[in-house]
Amino acid sequence: MIKLNTEYLKQIFTKYDYIMTTAQLNLEKLYYRDIQQMLKKGMIEKVKRGYYHWIEDNDCKEVVIINKLFPDAILCMETALFYYSYSDRNPAEWHIAIDKNASRQRTKIDYPFVRAYRIESDLLLIGETKGEIDFTPVRIYDRDRTMCDVLKNMNKMDREIFNKSIQGYVKDPQKNIPNLMRYAKELRVQKRVKDLIGVWL
Repeated sequence: MIKLNTEYLKQIFTKYDYIMTTAQLNLEKLYYRDIQQMLKKGMIEKVKRGYYHWIEDNDCKEVVIINKLFPDAILCMETALFYYSYSDRNPAEWHIAIDKNASRQRTKIDYPFVRAYRIESDLLLIGETKGEIDFTPVRIYDRDRTMCDVLKNMNKMDREIFNKSIQGYVKDPQKNIPNLMRYAKELRVQKRVKDLIGVWL
């Protein structure tokens, strides 16, 4: 690697959205010793076993890494609340919904910080929609599914975030009450929807 300069290495990582697997590095003729040298020089960091992220002079967004590591995940809970402006607190972790049968090792990463919600396979795709964060397409739950998840997890949430999210949803002209009630039935939170949102509608 001695003959490879920083700009050349950055160009290689750029082709892979700044995050590469060991196999991809090997394809580019960068092997164990090269990887160790890049780690030592602070050019890259290990995200998880077999994944490396280019960090030197890097404008790569965290959302790109999330997409790369978890293409099957859907943004949810506090990440979705912030996205829809139901919360003004940008969460320190990325909240993602993944299939409950997915390996737990997958979410044990050093960067970015993630909080995984393990969802039954037949419930995972309910309310999935498309969004965009930092000009990057993402999979995210729609407003109505997000609200059902909030009600389902209300006892684990910060009380202020919970209250603001309810008020934000109630005032949102883009909410879809028929969707909300349909999701609530499938996710078994009908009573909470009627008790905590129904009174405002």
